[in-house]
Amino acid sequence: MLDELAAALRRHPDRPAVLTAARSGRPRIRATRGELADLADGYAAALHHHGLTAGDTLGVAVRPGPRALSILLAAHRLGLRAAVLDPSAGPEVLTARLALARPALVVADAAAQAVAGWARPLAGRAQLALPRLAELGPVRTVGGRLPGCAPALRLRSGPVPDRTGQDGDAVVIFTSGTTSSPRAVVHRRSGLDAGMRAVADLVRPLPDDPVLGGMFFVLVPALASGAPVALPARSPRVLARQVARLRPQASYLTPPQLRALLAQRPRLSGRFYSGSAPVSAALLDRVRRAGAEQAWGVYALTELFPAAAVEAGEKAAFTGEGDLVGAPLPGVRTRVEPDGRLLLTGPGQAHRYLGEAPHDWVDTGDVARLDGGRVVLGGRSKDMILRGAENIYPGLYEPALHVPGVNLAVLVGVPAEDGDERLVAVVEPEPGVDQRRLRRALDQVVAGMGAARPDSLVFAPVPTKGRSRKPDRAAAATLAAAATGRRAPAGGRSRG
Repeated sequence: MLDELAAALRRHPDRPAVLTAARSGRPRIRATRGELADLADGYAAALHHHGLTAGDTLGVAVRPGPRALSILLAAHRLGLRAAVLDPSAGPEVLTARLALARPALVVADAAAQAVAGWARPLAGRAQLALPRLAELGPVRTVGGRLPGCAPALRLRSGPVPDRTGQDGDAVVIFTSGTTSSPRAVVHRRSGLDAGMRAVADLVRPLPDDPVLGGMFFVLVPALASGAPVALPARSPRVLARQVARLRPQASYLTPPQLRALLAQRPRLSGRFYSGSAPVSAALLDRVRRAGAEQAWGVYALTELFPAAAVEAGEKAAFTGEGDLVGAPLPGVRTRVEPDGRLLLTGPGQAHRYLGEAPHDWVDTGDVARLDGGRVVLGGRSKDMILRGAENIYPGLYEPALHVPGVNLAVLVGVPAEDGDERLVAVVEPEPGVDQRRLRRALDQVVAGMGAARPDSLVFAPVPTKGRSRKPDRAAAATLAAAATGRRAPAGGRSRG
């Protein structure tokens, strides 16, 4: 699909490719299709001039937008492996990731080099903001530059090798691990292509009609289909205006983005897709009630994107325990281990973890069961809470807590004095909701939770973490311990 996109951009070069929003929400053309193609050509020539060849690793620390996309297209053309670097991870984590990936070159924008004030300490450790990257490789800056930035990667012209028809490592995405043992997912070109085609089949983007979303898996299928892509505004207020003015045919937003958008009481239209974190039936219902034609929850992992999907009506009709995430998408196969862990395989799966052998099945880390061929999640296996003699998987019961008026809810374990764990529900109400009325509604739900009935209920914003703003269970457990007067989990961690 990346090959198709490179060719498609040259057709109708004056049409918009990437849009942003003014404060009024009015769309602004950030790049036309021709400008995006020219950028990709220029960066391919620049990287080739720098001496990068097929199989080399290119570190990319560039904010989502035309430059980031064009650099990835350039890397694809040259047969490079792109390692996606998140500067906000902090200097120690980033240095460990760089040491694992060993990029031949790191390309960063000025903001990435200075973000969160860590550029100076990182410069002392790995010289990321300096002309040379000491033992880890050189750095070049794209876009505007700030004092102390690395030298610019200057656009060039001229012939470059074309490796687009070959398979090989395409991208490295860091997912977890510690500073001493980072973990990264490696996707091959064939797997990346299969994943993007699965997205295209699910979303069905039409030419010329805008799509809202900032993920690579959204950008490429939409642009290859001839649809312009609008990058979501960071401000919820501006995002609401953007959606109202743009009226996109399809939108992909994470659950936290959706909750922030819905708090603005927007007028929605088109189809909405949400994933990268748990998507409740209540959230999808709110999206439909706000005017969306359809609302979909997408079950996706870094190792296999997308894996399954479910529409709001089907999810709302499910009355069993656990979180229904839908039927596996075409080509995706499932296997449930004796301990309940869900394994997946399919054409779009990752090839391996960096530094490890290839794998045939992806261990999702989720506890699950199959219901008529559909996947029902019971939570993360590592999130299990042990209370008394009962093993409690929060994901089985958290969907029930999402009654009308609840933004987000998690169950966490808090150590008790007797060595057991106490179960606490941390519930984040929607803005302006009457908490007394909400508590009465939750009391009815809690009464039917059996062995998973919480010992305490705490109303508070649920802590989140990472780019996708997933619930931070360790921080939620610490919050729950403080709110209930119990001892906080050691080191801020909890099995809940």
